[in-house]
Amino acid sequence: MLLLAVNVTKGQGPDSNQPVNTFTKDTMVIGNSVRSMPKKIFPVSMLLVPGAMIAYGITSIDNGELEEVNEDVKEELWLEHSHREIHIDNYLQWAPAVAVYGLNALGIPGAHDFRDRTIIYGLSTAIMASSVFAGKNISKQWRPDGSDKHSFPSGHTATAFAAAEFLRKEYKGLSPWYSVAGYAIAATTGYLRMYNNKHWFGDVVAGAGVGILSTDLAYYLYPSFKKIFLREKSGATVAAPFYNQDVVGLSLVHQF
Repeated sequence: MLLLAVNVTKGQGPDSNQPVNTFTKDTMVIGNSVRSMPKKIFPVSMLLVPGAMIAYGITSIDNGELEEVNEDVKEELWLEHSHREIHIDNYLQWAPAVAVYGLNALGIPGAHDFRDRTIIYGLSTAIMASSVFAGKNISKQWRPDGSDKHSFPSGHTATAFAAAEFLRKEYKGLSPWYSVAGYAIAATTGYLRMYNNKHWFGDVVAGAGVGILSTDLAYYLYPSFKKIFLREKSGATVAAPFYNQDVVGLSLVHQF
């Protein structure tokens, strides 16, 4: 016999002085014995793809062959085809996240309600922003246009892919086309960063990995975050740091 429950508590039966066992979902009863449920295992597979992307970007900083790839991409997109910069990437990076709230406003619910998805996206942004900020200040890599030493990793690309993964997580149960659209926008953002000669190819690959992993970690951590910090009451305020174009700030979201 196998029963799933949370806790074992004892109370008095209605017609007897004998204690009565009640079960909830954190304990497991096998036969007549009670055992603790196993803890949630960290999904190592979650690290594989974004981890490989980040590793590629880091390796490209000081690897002759990968540096040649960076130069080849720059030559193809910038040197051989001179053009004016396109600044739509400054706005496109946020589009997948905006789409999540737009779809909800149109009556197409995602996986979480307003509060939960907003806190999850805030956690994702906090993880992503701190990672990008640390990466830029540690690596001190020159941008392709020589404007500053904040090239690695690409913050725009990280923001876009974090938002694309956010859209995928919220709507993957409804249609795969939401994920396709979100990642197409994110990939376009990364391409434009190279097209505008603001980032190397390795910067963009690493930024994409940081963005995806940040959102995945936010979804993994949110149940624990919610249990520790949130209470079932109105008027909750969520604060999340952000980093974009060398600007660090704090975003606040308040639920009335």
